[in-house]
Amino acid sequence: MDLQAWIGILLPFVGTTLGAGCVIFMKHSFHKSLERALSGFAAGVMVAASIWSLLIPSLEQAEGKLSFLPAFLGFWLGILFLLLLDRSIPHLHLHSSEAEGPKSRLSRTVMLVFAVTLHNIPEGMAVGVVIAGWLSGEMEISMTGALALSIGIAIQNFPEGAIISMPLRAEGASKRRAFGYGVLSGAVEPVGAFLTILAARWMTPLLPYLLSFAAGAMIYVVVEELIPEMSEGEHSNIGTVLFAAGFSLMMVLDVALG
Repeated sequence: MDLQAWIGILLPFVGTTLGAGCVIFMKHSFHKSLERALSGFAAGVMVAASIWSLLIPSLEQAEGKLSFLPAFLGFWLGILFLLLLDRSIPHLHLHSSEAEGPKSRLSRTVMLVFAVTLHNIPEGMAVGVVIAGWLSGEMEISMTGALALSIGIAIQNFPEGAIISMPLRAEGASKRRAFGYGVLSGAVEPVGAFLTILAARWMTPLLPYLLSFAAGAMIYVVVEELIPEMSEGEHSNIGTVLFAAGFSLMMVLDVALG
């Protein structure tokens, strides 16, 4: 693989690491407006990347009257897989209560680490699938499109890294330990991406299904996690504006540079 592929694989992990690094410099969590802005922008980027980098290439690979079938089936498999994952593990956004004791808050944080780590696996797979499609040369996937998806996931991972490290610090863990747990939660993404790329080399005929599967997984994350975050509270239009900005930016880059 060339340098650009490695950059695409590692970008989401870098986002998580930078977010976890906030524990070193910040005493409190992000301002709500910043969280809404980041969530909105990441959602826009990921929706655009899911369409132009995943679904459209998947549709273009199929032929005949049922050319939509691989994209349709793969998309729904991605949705149902994330739905099953959400039903099986704790939800990402578990809010602590002042009535909780130290032990229950610590248990909540451990569950949060576990939940974020598992949610990162399909995101890493999505990056691996789109990069595999780009490297195969058999699909209309540009370098810009592949990197767009990685950038969107990296932006989303930034607050997730902080969501893990900062509560751990608040519960008494050292800054180094809290930072380490945040980094480890994102380490599964490059591993998942790399293994998916290796497997995709032997599953080229299945790439249309895998691409649309990744699109379904990404859309689920956007609708379930990012849109509620960007719309939360008063003056939530900043999230909507940043969603439009992220979507249009990735659309223009993918079409103009693809």
